[in-house]
Amino acid sequence: MDLVLRGARVADGTPSPAHRADVGVDGGRIAVVHREGDPGPRPGARRVLEADGLVLAPGFIDMHAHSDLALLRDPAHLAKVAQGVTLEVLGQDGLSYAPVDDRTLARVRQAITGWNGDGSDVEFDWRTVGEYLDRIDRGTAVNAAYLVPHGTVRALVVGWEDRPATDGELERMRRLVAEGLEQGAMGMSSGLTYTPGMYAPDSELTELCRVVASYGGYHCPHHRSYGTGALEAYAQMVEVARASGCALHLAHATVNFPVNAGRAPELLALLDAALDEGVDLTLDSYPYLPGCTTLAALLPSWAAEGGPDATLARLRDPAACARIRYAMEAEGSDGCHGVPVDWDTVEVSGVTDPALAGYVGRTVARSAAGRGEEPFAVARRLLLADRLGTTVLQHVGDEENVRAIMRHRAHTGGSDGILVGGRPHPRAWGAFPHYLGRYVRELGVLSLEECVAHLTGRPAARLRLPDRGLVREGYHADLVLFDPETVAAGATFDAPRTPPVGIPHVLVGGGFAVEDGRRTGVLAGRSVRRGG
Repeated sequence: MDLVLRGARVADGTPSPAHRADVGVDGGRIAVVHREGDPGPRPGARRVLEADGLVLAPGFIDMHAHSDLALLRDPAHLAKVAQGVTLEVLGQDGLSYAPVDDRTLARVRQAITGWNGDGSDVEFDWRTVGEYLDRIDRGTAVNAAYLVPHGTVRALVVGWEDRPATDGELERMRRLVAEGLEQGAMGMSSGLTYTPGMYAPDSELTELCRVVASYGGYHCPHHRSYGTGALEAYAQMVEVARASGCALHLAHATVNFPVNAGRAPELLALLDAALDEGVDLTLDSYPYLPGCTTLAALLPSWAAEGGPDATLARLRDPAACARIRYAMEAEGSDGCHGVPVDWDTVEVSGVTDPALAGYVGRTVARSAAGRGEEPFAVARRLLLADRLGTTVLQHVGDEENVRAIMRHRAHTGGSDGILVGGRPHPRAWGAFPHYLGRYVRELGVLSLEECVAHLTGRPAARLRLPDRGLVREGYHADLVLFDPETVAAGATFDAPRTPPVGIPHVLVGGGFAVEDGRRTGVLAGRSVRRGG
């Protein structure tokens, strides 16, 4: 064989107790799992790595990633592979870069500059889902799957207007979703607090989810509220799943803002009732309190109608701007989940214009106080000068909610990691070791085996991957070795691009992508497509 990982403590991707074993790798697959005490000689190979004291687990699956351009910009992708991530799911929150035409691509690039950068350093030589996946197949550090982004499909067919789709437009959206699934997408995402996805009624989502269900895919919604009305928004998505027969995976499932403190049990009771009724339901979360989005996302939906240029025009108009401010600060805009914005909780994490770098790392309220201005004036200046590209952290989480949700039987892990900006959220570089270090070793919220199952076997089952996510003979040799006594996130809010500690080895396709804690040149990652 090519390699034997000898004497590791194997957490195999199920909740079963870990066991010591020698794991042999050959031709990119797991060739043998020889447990301690099994009859016969221990396996040999051209190379033997002594793994005593380390846990061997399947590579982690990031169920909610925003690496759509990062993987192409820098295929070495240290941010994720150093964490032990070997598969990411892209195309999240209803907005990504396929399927598009030239006009739609330009507007999508502008709309989600805060998530992925403006893409000026990437050659956009694709337009379809299949062509984008082909681009990934040129080689990256990790594997990647894709969801057809509903908002992008709507922008391509309907535009950025707040109106229902016509029958003809809905039929074209059905075809585009079907084509994306035929080309390898795992399902469909939607972003229902982002334009233009937020303009779609539930009936439109139900019709498109029927298409997704016919291909065995799943719907991954960023639903209509995580603040006021959060439980109602979750219930809406469960109802779409019931009506369409489509599997449901709830994106970055949480209940944020002070109005929802301690309400996770209500959410979990709702989900348990749906599961008991037979709804095929899973969810993902990140192990941190603050959220991360763009500053423009906090605007009311009517202010964003027509696309980014129309939004900027309204921000320049004094009368429209006064309405925007009232909606955000007094009413609670739908973009801010129905909660009046608290500028003390909104911290600027990234800007696209270097001239605005002085705002990064400070809350809008703090910058305003230092300038003797109202917070809204600072927010407006940033939105205009940065052409909506500013990213922010929102410090609105609740620790008890975070812990309760991650214990749930349908939970999986997702970083929701935005990789651009001066001080991005540390979850982009630290989510998976933070689960293992903070919530397993330090707090005991999950056992080690349970946590590994949440990050590997369960997400692989959601993606319907028959040969990934477990340490089993015949499975892909996407593996991580970590020290359970030291594994921890290196990334912090002050130093968010710091690699983790305690993860010395990561294998992708049987080759060492990380060896002895150092990134190698191996680019064995490829697209992972529906149906293989």
